Amino acid sequence: MSNTEIDPSEYQAEHVTCAEAIDIITAREVPLGGPRAMRVRRTLPQRKRSLIGPWCFVDHFGPDDVATSGGMSVPRHPHTGLATVTLLFEGRIEHVDSTDFANVVRPAEVNLMIAGTGVSHSEFSSSDTTTLHGIQLWYALPDATRYSAPGSQHHVAERADVPGGEIMTYIGTCADITSPVRTRVDALAAQVDVRAGEAVEIPVDTDFEHGVLVDSGDLTLVVDGHRQPVAPTELAHLPEGGPGTIRLEAGDEPVRAILIGGRPFGEKLVMWWNFVGRSHDEIVAHRQAWQTEIGAEEFPIALSAADSGRYADGTEYPQFGTFPTDQPDPLPAPPLPNARITPREQ
Repeated sequence: MSNTEIDPSEYQAEHVTCAEAIDIITAREVPLGGPRAMRVRRTLPQRKRSLIGPWCFVDHFGPDDVATSGGMSVPRHPHTGLATVTLLFEGRIEHVDSTDFANVVRPAEVNLMIAGTGVSHSEFSSSDTTTLHGIQLWYALPDATRYSAPGSQHHVAERADVPGGEIMTYIGTCADITSPVRTRVDALAAQVDVRAGEAVEIPVDTDFEHGVLVDSGDLTLVVDGHRQPVAPTELAHLPEGGPGTIRLEAGDEPVRAILIGGRPFGEKLVMWWNFVGRSHDEIVAHRQAWQTEIGAEEFPIALSAADSGRYADGTEYPQFGTFPTDQPDPLPAPPLPNARITPREQ
């Protein structure tokens, strides 16, 4: 997924802090891929919270009538320093990337694409999709793995029946199920379905901080005896060091929620457009590489890399790989902001 507006200087948020340290982050609506594109509800990043564990980006979309919204139509675009996770409730998305990986993502499945030093991909809702509804997440890669090679994986999630509902573990370990997806960082992503009028209790790692994004139904989140309502489209943040169990209670309607988690990241990040780095200069270099590789602009550093086979920092050329020639034209990068992009943490 291509982000149109990750610029830390422009984060906007409604952020309510509960006395019990459960924060409710309210989504803002943004266009996906351009001003006339499908709209998504974004809860991360926000001005007051950039990360939950390694998770740095949460988009929630649909249910959308594809005949009206146009569905997902995101041509080839680049990523660095992060991984993308695609989860669907309805519809199908066709994924193609520069690691020679191509597939169709369906509900109850997960696509994980690790960008590492650089990858490019495209995402289009399939021609037979009439309703599109799902989540896309990014997590940041730590210094130890962000220079690794790109790679993609696909997994059909295993379902676990639990008292009060059902859990599907996409990434990490939840409800005694460990996903085989290799993430290169400790991370959790699971879907929790709670039957109407019932509750699901989930043991959690107390070294992790967690987020609960509500897709549907009115949820009451219970942590250490404290009760916090969480409405659809809201993201609840729970800090690390809690009691080790969280309880999700449904009201008169079933609840569907996505649980994410991970250890506090502990590294400052620079996020802009589709890149995650550590400095303004890194972002500039990534943009120059992408623009030159797709023929949108020319920069001497990238042109010399085409002759030598590597950029000055040792990254292989082309940084964002090669792509099938029968695909739509790639997305050019937007102009950089006038001010230097400053690192953020938390």
